[in-house]
Amino acid sequence: MAEQTAPPVIRADAAPAKADAAVVRDALGVGVAVGLSGFAFGVTSAGSGLTLLQTCVLSLLVFTGASQFALVGALASGGNPFTAAAGAFFLGTRNAFYGLRLSQLLALPRAVKPFAAHWVIDETAAVALAQPSRRAVRLGFTVTGLTLYLLWNLTTFLGALGAEAIGDTSAWGLDAAGPATFLALLAPMLRTATERTTAGLAVLLGLGLLPVLPAGVPVLAAALAAPAVLWVQGRRAAAADDATAGDTADPAPRAEAARQPVEDQEDTR
Repeated sequence: MAEQTAPPVIRADAAPAKADAAVVRDALGVGVAVGLSGFAFGVTSAGSGLTLLQTCVLSLLVFTGASQFALVGALASGGNPFTAAAGAFFLGTRNAFYGLRLSQLLALPRAVKPFAAHWVIDETAAVALAQPSRRAVRLGFTVTGLTLYLLWNLTTFLGALGAEAIGDTSAWGLDAAGPATFLALLAPMLRTATERTTAGLAVLLGLGLLPVLPAGVPVLAAALAAPAVLWVQGRRAAAADDATAGDTADPAPRAEAARQPVEDQEDTR
């Protein structure tokens, strides 16, 4: 009988256990560090014209920083609300791909999944995916999500409240807080040459199209950087494969061609 192997177990609990305290420490570190950036969002949102209530509801119901910053940034620059919402939605679709993987790792009851889905963001996915066991995955996801959700919404409220108190945020330079925070979150994620090239091309596309397209549209156009870089990489890989195949081809025809001049010289003698 053919040997049967068990299907791969996703983050099996039999894996070396990671101390709960270490998981909580890592999760709290991420949750607190990122949660504090809610101040910047609250200030930016208030500066874009949203009310305190609108700003707080946005953080409570959307809860994905990149999309929120994209939305209020486009509104602040005079963009069409529908275009701004489209850009925010596009950025948020990445969370759906996180969810596909986290659904397997967490293995939560069906009744809990809709609530857990609201916490599927970059930070919770990063902490959960780094854990060695299902227990650690659930603990890391829960602590990160809870800490970040509470702190993000609290700092959003305080940031928007403070922005309303000081009036014109652009006069204080606080309108730059959103983009600066977004770049600070993005920079550590650009680890490979491909990621840095994609980010650089996206910046060029966004800035280059900014004067000629309506506000919010350059953000969508900048997303074309990813398929463009992947296409160039694919072409290079195909060319390298063709070159390798040519080097390893049957040497017999080349050897025959090399012998032919020698035979011709012998015939002339």
